[in-house]
Amino acid sequence: MSLKTNLAFSLFLGLFTVFNFNSAAQRGADYTISGKVIDNELEVPLEYATISIINVNNPKDLNGGVTDRNGEFSVKVKPGTYNILIEFISYETKEFQNRKITGDMNLGTVPLGLGSENLDEVVVRAETTQVDVRLDKKIYNIGKDLTTAGGTVSDALNNVPSVSVDIEGGISLRGNENVRILINGKPSAMAGFGGTDVLGQLPAEAIERVEVITSPSARYDAEGTAGIINIILRKKETLGFNGSLTLNGGYPENAGISANLNYRTENYNLFTTTGYRYSESPGSGFFDTRYFNARNDAFLNGIEYDRNVENRDYDRINRGFNTNFGMEYYLSDMSSITGAVFYRLGDDKDVTTNINDYYFQNSSILGTRRIETENEEDESLQFSLNYVKKFDNSGHKLTADFQFENDNEIQDSFINEPVVYNNTDETGITIPREKTLTTEDQKEYLIQADYVLPIGEESQFEAGYRGNFENEVTDYTLLQEDANGVLQVNKNQTNIFDYSENVQALYSQYGTKFGDFSFLLGLRLENTNLKGKIDSELTEAELQEEFSFEIDTDFDNNYLGLFPTLNVIYELGEEENITLGYNRRINRPRGWYINPFPSRSSRNNIFQGNPNLNPAFSNAFDLGYLKRWEKFTLTSSIYYQRETDAFERVSEEVMITGPDGAEVEVIRSIPFNLATNDRSGAELGFLYNPADWLRLNGSVNFFQFKLNGEFNGVDYSQENSSWFGRFSSKVSLPGKIDWQTNAFYRGASDEIQGRRDGILSIDLAFSKEIFNENATISLNMRDILNGRRRSQFTSTEFFEQNSEFQWRQGQSVNLSFIYRFNQKKQRQDRRNNADFDDEGGEF
Repeated sequence: MSLKTNLAFSLFLGLFTVFNFNSAAQRGADYTISGKVIDNELEVPLEYATISIINVNNPKDLNGGVTDRNGEFSVKVKPGTYNILIEFISYETKEFQNRKITGDMNLGTVPLGLGSENLDEVVVRAETTQVDVRLDKKIYNIGKDLTTAGGTVSDALNNVPSVSVDIEGGISLRGNENVRILINGKPSAMAGFGGTDVLGQLPAEAIERVEVITSPSARYDAEGTAGIINIILRKKETLGFNGSLTLNGGYPENAGISANLNYRTENYNLFTTTGYRYSESPGSGFFDTRYFNARNDAFLNGIEYDRNVENRDYDRINRGFNTNFGMEYYLSDMSSITGAVFYRLGDDKDVTTNINDYYFQNSSILGTRRIETENEEDESLQFSLNYVKKFDNSGHKLTADFQFENDNEIQDSFINEPVVYNNTDETGITIPREKTLTTEDQKEYLIQADYVLPIGEESQFEAGYRGNFENEVTDYTLLQEDANGVLQVNKNQTNIFDYSENVQALYSQYGTKFGDFSFLLGLRLENTNLKGKIDSELTEAELQEEFSFEIDTDFDNNYLGLFPTLNVIYELGEEENITLGYNRRINRPRGWYINPFPSRSSRNNIFQGNPNLNPAFSNAFDLGYLKRWEKFTLTSSIYYQRETDAFERVSEEVMITGPDGAEVEVIRSIPFNLATNDRSGAELGFLYNPADWLRLNGSVNFFQFKLNGEFNGVDYSQENSSWFGRFSSKVSLPGKIDWQTNAFYRGASDEIQGRRDGILSIDLAFSKEIFNENATISLNMRDILNGRRRSQFTSTEFFEQNSEFQWRQGQSVNLSFIYRFNQKKQRQDRRNNADFDDEGGEF
């Protein structure tokens, strides 16, 4: 049996027999077939080997199971004559023909050796991404994606169906940016505090699988109206010491080294992923703003202009070290405890250059060159502890988690904007220099307990508690040059913002199977406490006047909500099913969406948070269909979501105060609870392997939304539709060279104040196995058309603006080298993770 056939057949039997046929066959069973499966050469147990027992007289009478951690199995059957198959991925199949069962039978120790066809293969990962559908999620086991070799977790996510990563690293699910990112089923410093910067530093090789949870069950945090993306990192490996080392470098200048190491014995498992990355990330921006009425700027001596053209260049140097070290200790055959420490150290330097040209009645009148130099140092530490107690082998278990995170960041910047040319009659125009200092301290505690109780052979009850307690203190100081050339503290902008988000939840859910139907019904009770205090030299009334909207400088808001969930699967056949999901979700404002003090990245275009934001709530429905053929897999779904109190960003003209009381007119972008948002869509995906040398996969997602809301007397209601699609092909060339092409396109869309153009990105990659297939060398070229840039048009009652923004240069070339050791007999890690303890239950 070939490796691919073995893989597919084993995965199918392992899931199908355990969840569908095992219980049916055991009813009224009289005798037990038992034994132990080991590696023939290493003489170690093979966990999760597949046992298939087929009735000779009735082949439809199929029974079986999988081996435990000790390689042992025990299956009850009725009297009869059976063929017994014992299989494990990349190993030979052992078959016992026509065994007549008239009493208990012990097959003894069954040794399995590598199949002759697999002796020269390095089985580290499946060649292509595989999809598995569960009641509340789709699981994508990431294949050997050449275009992300030497890349990051963010790069890998961009190739997962339904997921897209924009040019700024923002992650969206089905076109919705309000998605919750989890690491191993939990909030994590590796996913950032409300951000995803760290995912741009972790190596893609660290991912084992990605779970796309568009209809989360009650077990999961209700945060994220779009759903949840759960990233499962590689951890459990074979016995002994094994791992991989990755080296990469490329242009724009970047280099990195990372190691994924594991040492496992019968009693414990040690694992680590450690790496260092250096990268230079050039980017650019262009803003052409035409004002309907002439403006004047106090810093420009009151000269009038009606157009501002801003060319922005980014020159970034990012240096980052991260390590994740952990140990899983088996207290007994039924319990284990796992401790892990994650540490990250970042040292970044950015230089942003803004060339500003001011026009009046189509005549150029003034030009400035604004240079902002920014240094940022950040340090993250996370400690986690997990305890698992299994009461029996039926799935009855208790898990408990504790996690602590601390993140410190220090950021300073210096802004200088000299006048380059002056065609006006004004002399002595000097734009004050600025200096900012920002320190952030963030702490987060997580306490969680989950209890799972099987009821009979077809049902399961689950209940749990989660408490998440987060505090973020931002100390911001702005100094600006006065008329005497001295840097003075701007008391209107300097502040300390102390923000806490505490979420506590209780949940329970019940799942069962009857006939071809399986369903999971749950209810989550969740209390959200949002507290914030603004410490400023301005009074609350003065702040309201400064920011042009009401501000509560000491707020304490509580939101108690019930979040029901329902997920159903109907099995049309062995390889065909329909899924239906419903869930209620919450979108909590956080981070920079809350802090009311404006950014300083541009003097003319700023972003300001809104501490008055309330959470948004949504109800979502999802209907899916999956069908597998021998070489083709089709997935599809249609969905609808209604979100109330949705917060949207609105651009408007406001005055902010500079030093000595000078007022500056700027374009401010600020979020408000603006509208009701009705979102619907459909997606279609496929995996197709027409030949051994060709593998294809693709997906397309069409969505539309309808906003209904107004702000400050302006109606922002609108209807919009857009789509995105991706296609990937992998071709095996002569000389054992693999060639992969990825293409991604996001269609144009209407925004609440304008329109955004479409984006096309194409990646190419080549790889070859070397050193007796213990190593891989890969060359990838990303965004060869340099199309990953955001172009949009914005129109308000005050101005209209054309802009083009590229957070980092799209075109890049990277060379990656991966060396693997002691993985010749790798036993597919995803099988060892079949119980999914890390992310919460297998049901």
